[in-house]
Amino acid sequence: MANSVAFWQGNTAMAHGALAAGCNFFGGYPITPSTEIAEVMAEELPKKGGHFMQMEDEIGGIAAAIGASIAGAKALTATSGPGFSLKQENLGLAYIAEIPIVVVDVMRGGPSTGTPTKISQGDVMQARWGTHGDHATICYSPSSVQECYDLAIKAFNNAERFRQPVIILGDEVVGHMREKVVTKDPSELKLVNRVKPSVKPEEFTPYKPNPTTGVPEMAAFGDGYSWHVTGLTTNEWGFPTNDNAEIEKKNLRLMSKVDRARDEIVEYEAESMDGASVVVVAYGSVGRSALRAVRDARKEGIAAGFFRPITLWPFPDKELLKAALGAKTVIVPELNCGQMVLEVERAFKGRSDVQPLNLVNGELFKPSEIFKKIKEVA
Repeated sequence: MANSVAFWQGNTAMAHGALAAGCNFFGGYPITPSTEIAEVMAEELPKKGGHFMQMEDEIGGIAAAIGASIAGAKALTATSGPGFSLKQENLGLAYIAEIPIVVVDVMRGGPSTGTPTKISQGDVMQARWGTHGDHATICYSPSSVQECYDLAIKAFNNAERFRQPVIILGDEVVGHMREKVVTKDPSELKLVNRVKPSVKPEEFTPYKPNPTTGVPEMAAFGDGYSWHVTGLTTNEWGFPTNDNAEIEKKNLRLMSKVDRARDEIVEYEAESMDGASVVVVAYGSVGRSALRAVRDARKEGIAAGFFRPITLWPFPDKELLKAALGAKTVIVPELNCGQMVLEVERAFKGRSDVQPLNLVNGELFKPSEIFKKIKEVA
């Protein structure tokens, strides 16, 4: 079969990407501006033999997704800012118990109820540090409807590969705008499934990691394998431990299983970086405005470059520094009061002047606003 073309909202594309990745369970609660994801899943999952479950609240939504994953499903939950906050405790449970799920957060203004129908990028640091303790985070930031579809597939693949939650940070604009999306025939998709036990049930050690990947095999409840799920730090048998060496080994493994594959995970987009004296670093919907501003600057003879992290976590610090080394000024436009700019500053370590450009009025940057800043510093 040939590829097909659709005209979708970003949220619709996200849902269809999840379905293409093999998602067969959705647990969630409707919240603006992510509700279209739940609506599509409610309509499409039953057609494919999957299950849609609207829970009583956001906490129940992610809890249901975790339970479904433990039972062998590829599970999704979707939300926006306040709901993402409510999901953090169970998100931590999924990290420590190594339960693969995908969490979509279509960002809106906050704190609290904030501005439900307007755009923001206020959850960037919450995605990395929202749940307490140490764990490795994989987080994608789409800037087009096509990427909403493509990154949903990658998110499920990495959740299954690394046995942990993977986050997609959308935003209100990319979630609600409509664009052409090219979808691949299912036979052409490269899908990843969790590694199931290769030993007999009586020989199974639930959290014994693969020596190469650091990721344990995962049995499903009902498969005949016994394993214990808890939010406490455990030994390889899955039972709580107070042994210092076991605690450290577990925590370090949660980090290293992703860190060792960091270069395979990190993605970014760059344009006009050769010889750029002014570099604009932007992500999500802001990346679209920033790219137009950089192209307009180039037309006026300003040596401007564009860098867009697609993975916010792990942050592409090495790649950014290599691409922008020698730049006089780095501008970081964000729809918050300054979050990712801190990671950019960390990457450059004082080699370039890093300047934030912040907007928190619920609107998207106009290209002219970023272009004005480029001309100021050029």
